[in-house]
Amino acid sequence: MSILRPSEKSDVVLVIREAGPIAAALRAALDGAAPEERAGLERAVALAEAAAGVSDDRVRADWVRARLAEAGYDGEIDSVRAVRALRQAEPRLTLLAAVQLQKAALAHPE
Repeated sequence: MSILRPSEKSDVVLVIREAGPIAAALRAALDGAAPEERAGLERAVALAEAAAGVSDDRVRADWVRARLAEAGYDGEIDSVRAVRALRQAEPRLTLLAAVQLQKAALAHPE
């Protein structure tokens, strides 16, 4: 659910993460799992716990790279063109929000 109208812009970018509750649910399922289900659930728990351990800035950086790639941008992330491509891919981003996201991506190289 969004609190912004489709035409509104925002300087605030929230990271909504569900990996923690998902990992807990998988761990609970693992506790009562049949032997043939354990290997798959153990792998799923490990993946969810790894995702839960990633910092918000890393999530933002990965999101920026993914959005730029989806938009067909393959230039340098530290350029004005990257900010423009990000804002075109996500029109509700203000210039300030796009620059903050760009900085997160630069601070967390691939």
